[in-house]
Amino acid sequence: MVNHNDLKKYFKNQNILVTGGTGSIGQCIVSSLLNYEPKKLIIFSKDDSNQYLMKQKYMHHPNVFFHLGDIREYEAVEYITRGIDMVFHVAALKQVPVCEEHPFEAIKTNVMGSENVIKSCILNKVKKVVNISTDKAVNPSNTMGATKLLSEKLFLNANTKLNNDQTQFCSVRFGNVLNSRGSVIPLFLKQAQSGESLTVTESSMTRFIMTITEAAELTLKSAYYANGGETFIFKMKSLNILMLAEAIRTFYKDKGKSLPSVKQIGKRAGEKLYEELIYAHEFERVVEDPELYVILPDSVDSFLHFKRNTAPKFRSDQVELLQESDIISILTVIDEEGRGDTGATKN
Repeated sequence: MVNHNDLKKYFKNQNILVTGGTGSIGQCIVSSLLNYEPKKLIIFSKDDSNQYLMKQKYMHHPNVFFHLGDIREYEAVEYITRGIDMVFHVAALKQVPVCEEHPFEAIKTNVMGSENVIKSCILNKVKKVVNISTDKAVNPSNTMGATKLLSEKLFLNANTKLNNDQTQFCSVRFGNVLNSRGSVIPLFLKQAQSGESLTVTESSMTRFIMTITEAAELTLKSAYYANGGETFIFKMKSLNILMLAEAIRTFYKDKGKSLPSVKQIGKRAGEKLYEELIYAHEFERVVEDPELYVILPDSVDSFLHFKRNTAPKFRSDQVELLQESDIISILTVIDEEGRGDTGATKN
């Protein structure tokens, strides 16, 4: 399995671009990459406020650069990928309700923006491109998931484009990233702190979860392993939404604060009771190691040290659930990190 020294040899002296690098996951990928001494690390996003805050954080890193721009604009993407060795494509519209309300905006960012990244990387002979996807791309029931499924298909197809001489494209599927912008934990904590009820959609709802640090580190490992055409999926535990609410109530009780009530509001448009990691038709091409599942392209029969898997655990209601004590430990870490914040953006 890949270790720190392997990753350092791989990323050292590389010119790397992170689209959407001012978001929660993008920032953690940037932070992780700096441990491996890239020659140049460029953060590309349209978020001027968070770019400003990140510039303050990384002002003493001469290899970190920022560029304001939008992946919807081909000229901007083509320009920023010149001379780049590797791209982590994180930029996307990720909020399910927002994408439901504005589906064409989701198409323009998640599909057409991805096309701009692909065309630019092939033109500028980028060596490797890692597309950040989501478990919501599997049997999608909402616009966000459908657009990310199309994005995955675009990146897979890009490997066999006639004009692609050397660029390798792969995707990674995330579950829900704990404490990232728009995720349920910050919402529940905000509701609890303001004395509001915790708004549980459906008591049986489950979601795959991972920490931001896990997401970043496994993304870098996926980039190291990729040869083009793979879909990497992180092995994750699952979280029951009602158990999360009850854990937050216990967390606040232990801190001597008033207990928030729990209010069930029903599923939002496009939401599923459980998420899935893998399509049924992908099972025969799945291999694994202790950390990752990998869906291989049709033309590949074996993959590095990974072993065949005929029965992957692919539904969030079928894998190991975090218990209340596990969730309270996570909440404690989030609380300590929040109180120790020095002003750098968490986004």
